[in-house]
Amino acid sequence: MVISNERLQAVQADIKKAVTKRDTEHIVNQTGEVTLLAVSKAQTAEKLREAYEAGQTKFGENYLQEALNKQAELADLNIEWHFIGPIQSNKTQLIAQHFTWVHGVDRLKIAQRLSDARPADLPPLQICLQVNISGETSKSGVTPNELLDLVRTVCALPKLTLRGLMTIPEPTDDEALQHQQFKQMRDLLNDLNKQGFALNTLSMGMSSDYKVAIEEGATIIRVGSAIFGARPAKVSLEDSN
Repeated sequence: MVISNERLQAVQADIKKAVTKRDTEHIVNQTGEVTLLAVSKAQTAEKLREAYEAGQTKFGENYLQEALNKQAELADLNIEWHFIGPIQSNKTQLIAQHFTWVHGVDRLKIAQRLSDARPADLPPLQICLQVNISGETSKSGVTPNELLDLVRTVCALPKLTLRGLMTIPEPTDDEALQHQQFKQMRDLLNDLNKQGFALNTLSMGMSSDYKVAIEEGATIIRVGSAIFGARPAKVSLEDSN
């Protein structure tokens, strides 16, 4: 198998170790559990099947058409699909129809279109709002100052359930800075909950920093290369979102 039990077990061991280093005040959901989301962009459906057989059931995809192709090939598996890439307006209908979670909603227009397109026979779409915590001009996401207004309006949309916040902070090897940025996200979530919002999700941390993210309260980590190895060359895609 390309995706070995050992590779997944190593990540799971890291998760458990990081959880033990986390202060109780850093736990933002009732259980304190951390969900491993396998980032599977550019990976083949065969590799996803191997990961599934090794125990991984939740996958995050960045590119819509690539994800739809994999969903069709893997329809026999009970996979929970998360859309984690930037969202273009013309892709919202298919995203709303084919995913359980969407990470990275950063404006009301996108949230409204997702709600409008969510089929009536499906449960509400689970949503995380993306925060640009490091203030990079190249990154998507609302600023911390813009967050409260977006939370209020998204919570009112009928076919969405706002679960929490998501971020992709500035890449850095400085662990102190990593802690600082992830702590800011936890503080934002806690501040929202003090105002009456029942949010329980922090989607943050990738292969290079997920252990620090967990220590600061991450409930979902998005890990690709630590599970699949180095990402292959980008495949030809029909869309660029």
